[in-house]
Amino acid sequence: MSSTSFIDLRSDTVTKPTAEMRQAMFEAEVGDDVYGDDPTVLKLQDMAAKLLGKQAALFVPSGTMANLICVLNHCSQFGSEMILGDESHIHLFEQGGCSTLGRVHLRTVPTQQDGTLRIQDIEQRIRTVKDDAHFPRTKLVCLENTHNRMGGKVLTVEYIQSVGQLCQQYGIKLHMDGARLMNAAVELDVDPAVLVECCDSVSLCLSKGLAAPMGSLIAGTEEFIREARRLRKVLGGGLRQVGIVAAAGIVALTQMPKLLKLDHQHAKLLAQGLAKLPGCKIDPEKDVQTNIVFFEIDSQKIQIDASAVAQSLEVQHGILIGVSGKWKCRLLTHYMITKENVEYVLEQMKNVFEKNRI
Repeated sequence: MSSTSFIDLRSDTVTKPTAEMRQAMFEAEVGDDVYGDDPTVLKLQDMAAKLLGKQAALFVPSGTMANLICVLNHCSQFGSEMILGDESHIHLFEQGGCSTLGRVHLRTVPTQQDGTLRIQDIEQRIRTVKDDAHFPRTKLVCLENTHNRMGGKVLTVEYIQSVGQLCQQYGIKLHMDGARLMNAAVELDVDPAVLVECCDSVSLCLSKGLAAPMGSLIAGTEEFIREARRLRKVLGGGLRQVGIVAAAGIVALTQMPKLLKLDHQHAKLLAQGLAKLPGCKIDPEKDVQTNIVFFEIDSQKIQIDASAVAQSLEVQHGILIGVSGKWKCRLLTHYMITKENVEYVLEQMKNVFEKNRI
């Protein structure tokens, strides 16, 4: 079975560029982006800055690099510390790059089920005595919207503003890991700029639900982006005729957001169907807000674990899903997943569960 024959729900990163993206890439006008003269990249960056309500933006190869550049930029002083959630993507899935390459100390806060960090928890971890030689200096707070590990939960404008006010009070910066920020904006029906108005920097991924083949964007002040460009270069992210992929990014920003609402509807439909399966633990109304669906297998009712369920679906039915623990699975909807795909997945999931009931 070829890879294109699978119904792939492992992630929205598996999305392939649309026909319009491929045509745009074919026709892209290019230059040398290290010299700053690739017109397609310049157009994409200008679009992103306006979309996010910031002075300037920068195209980078990946979301991990985007977040790393922002952290290193804010925490350039030796002995800096950042505060972030213990379930955040930066903390768990970016190889500790902030500490490895930037020597930045990470101080974690318990992540709540809705993806937030409690304001009092953040405040308690801020190092307020800046001349105490025992402690690193708190320079940055990082949030994540939507929140990956918490099932695509959306941070509201009001919550983000409350964290921003706290950061202003203590003179520290606020970074938004907005890998799926457009999902949050679509779900809340607000402009992305409103969501990150009080953030000093924001990263936005083009290659997840927006379906571009690669790339992320960083946005902030003009001074911040000048320094970000230097950091991109030293990290190996200075590319040449990158307008070829930036062209797909332009289509991603202009055409794909209108499809995200349908992705959310398909995720909800998927969750509602899963909730009807005996041995499948999920609350569609509480657990699913955007395009990420987590469910747990009840080991008292089903005799196989998450890995075995995933293997059975792949081998027997051509369905790919993610495994996030012994009894936990993750599924993501995206523009390549149709309503018919969702119905087929639910049908085959039902068969697997019924065959393995205790």
